[in-house]
Amino acid sequence: MRATIRVLTAVALFASASDFGWASYCIYVGKNLTADGSVFLAGYGDEPSSHWLEIVPAREWPAGATIKVGATSASQYPGVLIEIPQVRSTAKYITMNYSSFAGFPPPITNGGLNQHLVAARDVWSPSREELRKMTPNPQRGLNYSDLSRIVMERARTSREAVEIVGELVNKYGYATYGGNSHLFADADEGWVLIEFAGGQGLWVAQRVGPDDVRVSRPGYIGEIPLDYQKHLAYRGSPNLISFAIEKGWYDPKSGAPFNVNKVYGDGKMRHEAVVMMEERLRKLGGKVRIEDMIAAVRTTEVTRDSAGYGQIAHLRKAIPNPALGVLWVAAATPVTAPFVPFRLGVSDAPPEFKRHRYLTSGEAERFMDKEWQGIESTLYAYQAFKRLFYLTSEHRDQFLPEVTASLTAFEAGLITAQPAVERTALKLYQAGESALADGYLTYYSNTEAMNGLRLTEALSVSIDARTKAQFGIRQPETPKHQ
Repeated sequence: MRATIRVLTAVALFASASDFGWASYCIYVGKNLTADGSVFLAGYGDEPSSHWLEIVPAREWPAGATIKVGATSASQYPGVLIEIPQVRSTAKYITMNYSSFAGFPPPITNGGLNQHLVAARDVWSPSREELRKMTPNPQRGLNYSDLSRIVMERARTSREAVEIVGELVNKYGYATYGGNSHLFADADEGWVLIEFAGGQGLWVAQRVGPDDVRVSRPGYIGEIPLDYQKHLAYRGSPNLISFAIEKGWYDPKSGAPFNVNKVYGDGKMRHEAVVMMEERLRKLGGKVRIEDMIAAVRTTEVTRDSAGYGQIAHLRKAIPNPALGVLWVAAATPVTAPFVPFRLGVSDAPPEFKRHRYLTSGEAERFMDKEWQGIESTLYAYQAFKRLFYLTSEHRDQFLPEVTASLTAFEAGLITAQPAVERTALKLYQAGESALADGYLTYYSNTEAMNGLRLTEALSVSIDARTKAQFGIRQPETPKHQ
């Protein structure tokens, strides 16, 4: 009953959020506000392209290895690709990749969860128009996906994630699509970091702690002290204040506080629905659970067709083995895709959840690459979940309640099973049987991912049949001149 109430409450809460437009969504909940003392970092990416699950292994790189980063002439704000040094060792991480956004080179990522139990999310954060127009053509630097991927490869804490991004932007620049934010988190704290358009290397970061709830849509940071560099809770580019003064966007003599989003952003700050969600989660009185986070990400008023996937990182301080760290993944629009736990010990994903041609940028104008023929012979989970979304959306009042109830029941079973799953894997790790433990976790997550896919297919078959019998299939009108 509790979980159902939370789902309905979350849906009602965002009834006024329909004017958001398309943008990613992120929720941070500090450890003093959760039922088990963990940190939650949840949200989804909002991109009109294919999405697929990746388990990226840890790697060793040769001396002198480089990585290619940046934008191209095809990007929304044209740029050039550059090469920067790669570190010698990179971490294992779990992520959702996608194939297209703002013209940046694929594959693209918004973050995920790495072996050091650092989680990352990316959310749009529009810069003021003057900064967007100031962006050089071509621009140089790392794009938001480059930065997210590098954080997953290198960061051991959320604070270190900020340091990594700041150092890279300060040294190599930032390739924008108009303004972006990240939210990095570990089991102790989180950090919001915003990169601004304009080619000036402007960025700022603010700590969110154990008593904080932060909902980003868009990513925001309000007032900061003018001597922010002397405060442990803030970071930023060296020119953060001076550039605003130079441009006449801020006058220190006025005595007014330096409000980051009003000075460098579009000035709109948070939407009222974001404020409401932050307040609602806080009112749970330190009892936020995974069920509540699923409900908050699934809410239909902000989670629409463009929401490519959902993720919830459950970050616990006293985890007995990092391989047990867990990222709950909905492999498409969370309204009609179940969340399934993937632990860091997992070594592979089912073929159905990997990259396919459907909605993949550049695939429409060419024939099948024989190397991908085997993958293409499988049912693409992303496409299957999208089909259920369209079936449900056609007659939402009739079909959404049963879809939500079915997904919630499926997830409740997974949540109940997690202590036993963790104990089983831990015993294997403690016995020195790491390969067996990884194999067990891989089998478990892949099996449940496929169970969720089969549930979705069953719902689709049922709703399809009833739609045809009760309503017929609505079709677009054909113009009379055709």
